[in-house]
Amino acid sequence: MPGTPRGKTTESGETGAPRRRQARGERRVAQLLAAAAGVFCRTGYAAASTNAIAREAGVSPGTLYQFFPNKEAIAIELGGQLLKRAHETHGQAFLPENLELPLPELLDAVLDPVIAFNCENPAFWALMHGSGIPGAAMTQEHEELHSGLLTRVEGVLHTFCPQAAPADLTHTSHMILGIFKSSLDLILAHEGAERAAYIAELKTVLLRYLEPMVTTTSSP
Repeated sequence: MPGTPRGKTTESGETGAPRRRQARGERRVAQLLAAAAGVFCRTGYAAASTNAIAREAGVSPGTLYQFFPNKEAIAIELGGQLLKRAHETHGQAFLPENLELPLPELLDAVLDPVIAFNCENPAFWALMHGSGIPGAAMTQEHEELHSGLLTRVEGVLHTFCPQAAPADLTHTSHMILGIFKSSLDLILAHEGAERAAYIAELKTVLLRYLEPMVTTTSSP
């Protein structure tokens, strides 16, 4: 079947050539963002350069500048996509039905998807916890993500410990996130069996930290 003649309008009202150019542009942007993710992970955001990103992507700097004016614009686009995925991951981790699980199973249900997201997207950690987040909007969005996560953790604790004082829940939630972030450094720095071992250690630490509080506050 012959293709659409050059410049002829298709049934959707668009020409074939612009649509193909748009698809190629989207692929190029995805290629550049993937390259930037690799560079940011290896060198950090501050030390990265557009030349290094272009070299990683296998294109010329001129090609890169057709899509992004500078390194900050690349990081903001990449960070925005990753923040959106992080929000979706947190939503999956804190499903209402997970709150009905015993504490060990709840830790699995909440931690596993969040850890998996960070392991699959190491650039998220490099951008959000490196030497400065590019762009004020992304900084605010990351702070909102952290604040939302803190609220979710407090909500889970309140379910298990309804008699606990609000200030105690806040302090415990901050400690949980602090333990998680410190452990994530070790988890991301290892692979395979070593990574699995550190994930297991993180769950053990949180279980032993939370069990006395849960047992005490839930007793008559």
